[in-house]
Amino acid sequence: MTKKKKVPFFWTWVIGSVVLRLILLYFPKNLNLSSRPEVSTPLTSLRRLAEGYWLKQSSVSPYAGSMYHGSPLLLTLLGPLTVTRIEGQPDHLLCSLVFVIADVVSAMLICAVGEKLQVAYSSSLQLLGLRDLSENSELLPSGDFAALVYLWNPFAIVACVGLSTSAIENLMVVLLLYGACSRLAPLAAFGWVMATHLSLYPAILIIPVILLLGYGPDAPPRKLFWQRNSLEVGNCTLSDSYSEEKAKNQLKVANVFSWRPVVSFLFWTLLWSSYILVLCSMYVQQYGGLQELFKRTYGFILTIQDLSPNIGVLWYFFAEVFDFFRNFFLIVFHGNVLLMLAPLALRLNHRPCFLAFVYIVISSMLKSYPSVGDSALYLGLLGLFAYELKDMQFSFFLLSGYVGVSLLSPVMHNLWIWRGTGNANFYFATAIAYACFQIILVVESVSAMLNHDRTLTKLCTAMVQNVKS
Repeated sequence: MTKKKKVPFFWTWVIGSVVLRLILLYFPKNLNLSSRPEVSTPLTSLRRLAEGYWLKQSSVSPYAGSMYHGSPLLLTLLGPLTVTRIEGQPDHLLCSLVFVIADVVSAMLICAVGEKLQVAYSSSLQLLGLRDLSENSELLPSGDFAALVYLWNPFAIVACVGLSTSAIENLMVVLLLYGACSRLAPLAAFGWVMATHLSLYPAILIIPVILLLGYGPDAPPRKLFWQRNSLEVGNCTLSDSYSEEKAKNQLKVANVFSWRPVVSFLFWTLLWSSYILVLCSMYVQQYGGLQELFKRTYGFILTIQDLSPNIGVLWYFFAEVFDFFRNFFLIVFHGNVLLMLAPLALRLNHRPCFLAFVYIVISSMLKSYPSVGDSALYLGLLGLFAYELKDMQFSFFLLSGYVGVSLLSPVMHNLWIWRGTGNANFYFATAIAYACFQIILVVESVSAMLNHDRTLTKLCTAMVQNVKS
């Protein structure tokens, strides 16, 4: 195995990204990014959180009115920091530092996930006898690359400087993936419970998490291991019992689903869920209990009550639809997310981490209140599969599209809201374009991954034919 390589000056790049965030925090009013609809949503806005904490301090329910709809645990964590001022320093500086730390920790966890995926994938290729591909896959340190993509992603920087709590939500999702890749059931369960509690949509990640815990990190299609090991067993002589036993052990490792970590994960999920519910119940006991909490948080997400503009497409649609059809289309849009889970899981069950990436992109595209923080997460995770997706088509087109939408969205919003020379269709056009680029990203990345698997299948088949001949 070749020596593990690192991105040159990796830690210099990491420190540089932190310094850039700290510099931008000291710009006047943080460049007013916290008021941008692309950055702050009704669920991730720190301003709304500060309002909810002020209501709590005034002995009023933090969910009174229509300002705050987030987790009571975030109120406990960030609420005191919103009222703490340091003389001569920017407002909410302590909250900003929390978001910076969350971004750095997320990047380090992404780096660790990338290293585990790379080691596991290289080992799988060696088991298949594809040593040249194994060495090539180790040339690019995908974990370091993905971490730097996340830290230097303009979407992540803007979300951090714009005082969006999406940095903490992203941290919980990455913690979930790290725990699952490491087969640490308590950590994976904690990440899943917290991510679901904060944003609801990460609940769909339970499918790739179970696959990660059961089968392990991403690997080539399992039928290739059957093919390879059957060939080895068939070529073994009766005296070569050791080689036959070794082949059978390899087959077992590659194909057997391990239920023990899955059961442990489900147990810890139940434990963490009970703990979180007890904490939330204690916090909102005098404000209507858990029923009011669910109504103001998850109910707010599922019923799309706030139709203020964002980079998604649902706000415009439900502003135009007749109330009589509203419930029907709520079921259609939310069901559309669930409809794609099973087919993707069946086709990509051997690549659970990539499956999690696809789920995150889909939920980011169809969620009720999307923000650029969601895009920062899945674009960072995309770097984990740089080797497998090196032949992905339309890469430059997608890059140009994301840059174009990022530049046009503020312009169209300004023309509509402040200049008065445009209308809602101007801003909605950028949202439609943004959704289209995300669709293209999902389609092309899945196609590139399947093509990569087909290439591995052809190489293994050719190797088998050469051995038989």
